Amino acid sequence: MTSKISRRAFLKGSITAAGSVVATTGIARAAKSITREKQEPLVTLLDISKCIGCEECVFACQQANADKYPEPEKPFPKMYPTSKVPVEDWSDKKDVIDRLTPYNWLFIQHASAIVNGEQIDLTIPRRCMHCDNPPCVKLCPWGSAKQEENGLSRIDPDLCLGGSKCKTVCPWKIPERQTGTGLYLNLLPAFAGNGVMYKCDRCYNRLEKGEVPACIEACPEDVQTIGPRSEILKKAHALAREMNGYIYGENENGGTNTIYVSPVPFEELNKSIEKGKGKPHLNKVKDMMADGTNLAKAMILAPIAGVAAAFGKFYLSSKEDK
Repeated sequence: MTSKISRRAFLKGSITAAGSVVATTGIARAAKSITREKQEPLVTLLDISKCIGCEECVFACQQANADKYPEPEKPFPKMYPTSKVPVEDWSDKKDVIDRLTPYNWLFIQHASAIVNGEQIDLTIPRRCMHCDNPPCVKLCPWGSAKQEENGLSRIDPDLCLGGSKCKTVCPWKIPERQTGTGLYLNLLPAFAGNGVMYKCDRCYNRLEKGEVPACIEACPEDVQTIGPRSEILKKAHALAREMNGYIYGENENGGTNTIYVSPVPFEELNKSIEKGKGKPHLNKVKDMMADGTNLAKAMILAPIAGVAAAFGKFYLSSKEDK
């Protein structure tokens, strides 16, 4: 028979105070490095042993990014064939926060596991993993998905046609579509992608000003920290040693710019979390872009995507001038 204990009780006596992973001045310096020509990727470290599931990060994310959320036009144009790209409308479900949606880019996943006969419950902030070599960016046929010099990946809503290639190739199926918004309405509303894809963009506009992402700033438990990749990985391994824990994100999909550290093996956590649409898994993931087929597709698509993006920008510019 097992007994249930809190994560803090489980960790008490086995984890020493690690202190701040990155000093405040270091965070600002790393954030500002987005303007440099060359720098290390900007990586976030999440110590899920600290997370209490308060959802402050979720609400901070929504507030900080509210002006980026879609405002779809209704009724939606009919697609031909109708089965090509399904309508996905979250505009009347903006209050959904237990999964990823076009209006909710971060949610809290609940997990539990039996360790040494004791049950430990954990809560895990989930969002885009911001892969080091993101297939969503490399395989986007329209050039709307892009990777900034600091490693974060984002989708340009002005150029996205909502075809969901990014979601198809994402190992975690992160991006979500909102129908009735975006460039497709002006180009081919009956045949194009049926909306715009949305996901966490790591508050890139805040980073550009030397500020930290809203979820990090709002967290009362210092679950997340941010800094250069080499520094964060060093801290992640030190933290994992202190708690005799485990790391997720360092090698998944060839490496990501989101690193989780847990006192429980991620294989065990993956067994208990609710998975499905808008609720990503915690499985091990092979390097999608190491696949020869994907590499070949990326090489073929790169110039096409560049032309498509240039056309999109030209079209939008000419429309604004009228």
